[in-house]
Amino acid sequence: MDWIDFSEFENDSSKFTAELSKKGGYITFSNSGRGSEQKFFTLSLDSFLTCLKDIYKNHPSFVMHTQYIESEWRSLGSTYYTDEVARAQNGVQTKPMFVTLSKIIMWANSVNPNLINPEEKIILDKQSIQQAIIKLEALSDVFTPHLKVTKENTIIQNIAYSNKNLREFAKYVFAYFFDNNWTELLSTTTRKETSINSVNYYSHDFNIFNRLIGEFSSLQTKETLTSSSTIRYFEEPIYSNEGKYYYFSTQWNGEGDYSLTFSNLKKYFEKRFPNYLLEKKAEEYFLIKSSKELNTAPFIKDISQSGLVFSDTLINRFVASLLTKPFVLLTGLSGSGKTKIAQSFARWISNDKSQYKIIPVGSDWTNREPLLGYPNGLDTDEYILPDSGALRLIIEASKEENQRKPYFLILDEMNLSHVERYFADFLSVMESDEEIMLYSGKQRKSSDDIEVPNKISWPQNLFVIGTVNIDETTYMFSPKVLDRANTIEFRIDDNHIKNFLEQPSKIDLSVLDGKGASMAQPFLALSKDNRIEQDKIYTETFVKFFNELKEIGAEFGYRTAIEMLLLIKKLNTIGEFTKEQSMDIALMQKLLPKLHGSRSKISKVLDALISLCLEEGITFSIAKSDEIKPKEILYPITFEKLVRMYRNALDNGFTSYAEA
Repeated sequence: MDWIDFSEFENDSSKFTAELSKKGGYITFSNSGRGSEQKFFTLSLDSFLTCLKDIYKNHPSFVMHTQYIESEWRSLGSTYYTDEVARAQNGVQTKPMFVTLSKIIMWANSVNPNLINPEEKIILDKQSIQQAIIKLEALSDVFTPHLKVTKENTIIQNIAYSNKNLREFAKYVFAYFFDNNWTELLSTTTRKETSINSVNYYSHDFNIFNRLIGEFSSLQTKETLTSSSTIRYFEEPIYSNEGKYYYFSTQWNGEGDYSLTFSNLKKYFEKRFPNYLLEKKAEEYFLIKSSKELNTAPFIKDISQSGLVFSDTLINRFVASLLTKPFVLLTGLSGSGKTKIAQSFARWISNDKSQYKIIPVGSDWTNREPLLGYPNGLDTDEYILPDSGALRLIIEASKEENQRKPYFLILDEMNLSHVERYFADFLSVMESDEEIMLYSGKQRKSSDDIEVPNKISWPQNLFVIGTVNIDETTYMFSPKVLDRANTIEFRIDDNHIKNFLEQPSKIDLSVLDGKGASMAQPFLALSKDNRIEQDKIYTETFVKFFNELKEIGAEFGYRTAIEMLLLIKKLNTIGEFTKEQSMDIALMQKLLPKLHGSRSKISKVLDALISLCLEEGITFSIAKSDEIKPKEILYPITFEKLVRMYRNALDNGFTSYAEA
């Protein structure tokens, strides 16, 4: 292997140094140290490789810039570098990046270091860049700059940046996430007039960060930015516009009662960018990028070892539904595994049992107290927590330190009572930033000294799963409930029961405990990704179903339309589904659950809906439904359900999605 020895391109007069890390596949390089102490930066071989590929791809834009001019190379990097880390680094350390790239190209092409000064010039002919890409790619393959993943291991981690100096780290983090767009940040700050060394200026408070940026009407020096022997802002402005110069604060502290602390930095950016971690290890600060890649293969494998039998498709539907909306209803045959799949996933992805709670719903639940408790009317200091443990779970899920853990509230036999009576507060706040008021007045505690807030919101890491059985003791769901959930029907056919009876096994869920805990972060990150997947075929298909459902007043609204597209996106993220399969699942889970009515009202609509599930030109008759060939059916899950509903309407004079 031809290793990079940067010292070949450096001498006593070199201002910028670089070194290949001994392990990890990174290059550590420095600035010139002019005007202050020398600073060091770390970037992966893969990031530099991406920069070279970007230069090669956009060669006409780069080729005329062989001489280093800071403004030009900063603009080129901002415009063409596709690696986020490299682009952010280039924005604040333009020349160190230029020099390191120049040395890499010289190394790859065996250029005599006496012929070119890499601190001033760079070789940009296409052949040389291509050679640099080939050699750096080979070198990069030797190293492992991030955790390799298999289908069994779901989380990838890349160290995007590290620095032992907190102020440098903080400046880099802001530049990275705002992509050096300081105008965007400044548009949301609060501006206050103040002074330093008799120089008047404006300090900008941003969110929880006080005095983050200083705005001056002229360029400043180290002396003018220093008070009480401490430099208050970085010497070089991060941004200038219309005669105003903006300087980033140096007043960062590891901890303490300040706004510019590492804990606040971590809190702010991890909440808004769930795919990233900010960590401090061994007196060094790290920005770590985690992938959102979520693979259900490990769960499918582990659940089979527990003795439970579920199809891969059903498991993917369940996980995708949780990712789409934190409220999922599981209905169908009693004893078909509805509670078990919910319990299994919660145990598998949780670190411990404090992250999930299975609560059997009582037939006497007529208000919210079984879930949320109530304030003690005789003691103004006490709040009575419900025995169910639901409010304890919600309080835990809401804590700042638990935001990277998923929590699961499993309501077993959810329709033993009217859901709207005990669950109304949850339905109301589920899609809004509103809060549930628990009590008014002074702070209250439970009998075991747990502080209970006077109001709670729906934590973004809380998922509610309700199981549903249909018999003479249960109640039907209203459209308000069904509209806010993904409803999955569990059915068992003769093949399922035959396979189970041929290899019966004792169920042992303990084998699942914590197995998928490393998936928690990508699971939560993906659940917050609300970008939808749009396609003309989705629009045309859903509009056809809309028009037929409108005939009986069962048409859907904007919420359902968005959630169907979002469900399709999540299905295709965690599994491999055709467009027809994805639409089939979306139709079954979001459109059909509200469908019900008498035979006279619904028969014609069922006929039309069933026809939409078939290939064009295929006619349908309920009397000959068994003659329809599988290849003629576009949406088999929806088709089968509609046929069953049609037969129920003929046999009983009435039909609905819910079946006993």
